[in-house]
Amino acid sequence: MKIAIYGYGNLGRGVETGIAHNPDLELVGIFTRRPPESVKAQTGVPVYAAERAEDFAGQIDVMILCGGSATDLPEMTPEMARHFNVVDSFDTHARIPEHFDRVDRAAFQTGHTALISGGWDPGLFSLARLYMNAVMPEGRDYTFWGRGVSQGHSDAIRRIPGVLDARQYTVPVAEAVEQVKAGKQPELSTRQKHLRECYVVVAENADREEIARTIREMPNYFADYDTTVTFITEEEMKRDHSALPHGGEVIRSGSTSEGTRHVMDFSLKLDSNPEFTGSVLLACARAVGKMHARGIFGCHTVFDVAPADLSPLPPEELRKKLL
Repeated sequence: MKIAIYGYGNLGRGVETGIAHNPDLELVGIFTRRPPESVKAQTGVPVYAAERAEDFAGQIDVMILCGGSATDLPEMTPEMARHFNVVDSFDTHARIPEHFDRVDRAAFQTGHTALISGGWDPGLFSLARLYMNAVMPEGRDYTFWGRGVSQGHSDAIRRIPGVLDARQYTVPVAEAVEQVKAGKQPELSTRQKHLRECYVVVAENADREEIARTIREMPNYFADYDTTVTFITEEEMKRDHSALPHGGEVIRSGSTSEGTRHVMDFSLKLDSNPEFTGSVLLACARAVGKMHARGIFGCHTVFDVAPADLSPLPPEELRKKLL
């Protein structure tokens, strides 16, 4: 299956790294908005200017879109879905229905297949919530993220004028996690579940007070959380914040009869958020390729994907090894 990457930042490089572990997938090119001659791919595949992507329509089975959710993917995914089968990692939860509708219209019009919001949340965590709710209808869901770097939130900060670089750490509130794992089913507000720590490098003459205010008041990202903003130097960023760890867990606490309680827990601990997310997107791209071959068009999410479509193994091998 011929795969291409559109956008060559941390996530694009994570997808490229994952290709080596998926022999049924072939990376045939990378599309970048930077001057192509300034970008050297880790795998040595050709690098093309983003505006040339449409020239390759019909030569690529699935295009994996590695832009940011704040401003890139809302425009990029519908546009690319007119020319290619696509996968993205759109993670602004509140805007997923709107994004889905736009991509669905674009993909259907040209007979393409799209999957949005792949990754681990939304994505794998979404599946965990679905399975848990189906198995234990009486209960309550809790999702905790971190402690780790959120690529989407970091990208949103970097879009603010005057910001040169940023890392945003999502931090679960320990007391809240302990209550949930004890089966207490507390009522928790958004603010009671997570903290957000922001480390920001700004231009010399930037208005730090205004940048901090813009971060703390940003809707869908920081406005509903206790958020700290710490300004640091470029040297401190490279020294202390160059890694991109993340993780989290989905917990459902509930019961199947009076006095019979259960706690279901699915967790991840990731050394590299972009490498792991890239690997999830590759599995989603495999599924999109299979679905397209069966004539399934339009936009989809992980809820619509048969689990077997994510795997390179044939059904008889899945039954033998994993069932």
